[in-house]
Amino acid sequence: MKKLINQPEDFVRESLEGMAVAHGDLIKVNYEPTFVYRADAPMQGKVAIISGGGSGHEPMHAGFVGEGMLDAACPGEVFTSPTPDQMLAAAQQVDGGAGILYIVKNYSGDLMNFEMATELARSEGIRTLNIIIDDDVAVKDSLYTQGRRGVGTTVLAEKICGAAAKQGYDLQQLASLCRKVNLHGRSVGVALSSCTVPMKGTPTFALGDDEIELGIGIHGEPGRERVAMKSVDEITEILVNSLTDDTAYSRTVREWNEATDRWVDVELLNKPLQKGDRILAFVNSMGGTPISELYLVYRKLAEICEQQGLQIVRNLIGPYITSLEMQGCSITLLKLDDEMLRLWDAPVKTPSLRWGM
Repeated sequence: MKKLINQPEDFVRESLEGMAVAHGDLIKVNYEPTFVYRADAPMQGKVAIISGGGSGHEPMHAGFVGEGMLDAACPGEVFTSPTPDQMLAAAQQVDGGAGILYIVKNYSGDLMNFEMATELARSEGIRTLNIIIDDDVAVKDSLYTQGRRGVGTTVLAEKICGAAAKQGYDLQQLASLCRKVNLHGRSVGVALSSCTVPMKGTPTFALGDDEIELGIGIHGEPGRERVAMKSVDEITEILVNSLTDDTAYSRTVREWNEATDRWVDVELLNKPLQKGDRILAFVNSMGGTPISELYLVYRKLAEICEQQGLQIVRNLIGPYITSLEMQGCSITLLKLDDEMLRLWDAPVKTPSLRWGM
């Protein structure tokens, strides 16, 4: 294993120390327990947005802490969910009196720990709601999930909801908006190589030189199938068609109901993309794929969307939700309405995403 690290057990902490030095004007880092938060937090009267997950997916989530996006992020160890005490401490730090929205990727550890954090925060009088992101069309169930995994739409939800919070949305309005973003987003990925977790020191899975894994998860979870290497146009066509051919998807999730003061089951339904939809096209590197190759993917993606009557009105291209040094990419298509488009365009200033400021 060749990595730019010191001791594997110090990897996450030392990375956060470097981030704090590099972006001290935007963020601060608390280490016991670990969370990253806005340097100007708390913002009185504004709903605070917190997300988190295992490290190794940078810049998500810590790189998206700042004005117009997240108020705090809770990084776990590599590919390991953060703990409830991290989430509670982050909530206590950034709560400005208007409540906390937790944006939670659909992984079993994340769901359990964020639910516990919600209950702990509410026991201290901090209003907290959870919204789940489950946008990966590749597989219904995986090693770490019941239902679809949460991937690329998470980044888009954090940006859109972050703008809404800055503009004064209340907690219930933000939860409804985040739920809508999730219902409008679909993602799928492909791996050309594995990655190596520093503490393990060996590749997460084996992939032959002439093989690719379609529908891979961001932790290296198995995808839909393993096939022979193909051209970028062929791979892109497979990925895009899996998104546009995806039928209605229904499932039941748990959300906190403030009226009854308890967890309740909520029925959700994603509707298929349709000709004429305006979309945000997000082409993401899994960590080891250069931007030049992502543009090859986007080139074919744009061609296919035009052929299918989907209007790309915004895009995002680059490494935003990664899997350490894995070679590969993911594609997210998010159907936009006027509200979501306006909020996407709103100014943002974080270590890893910024415009309009």
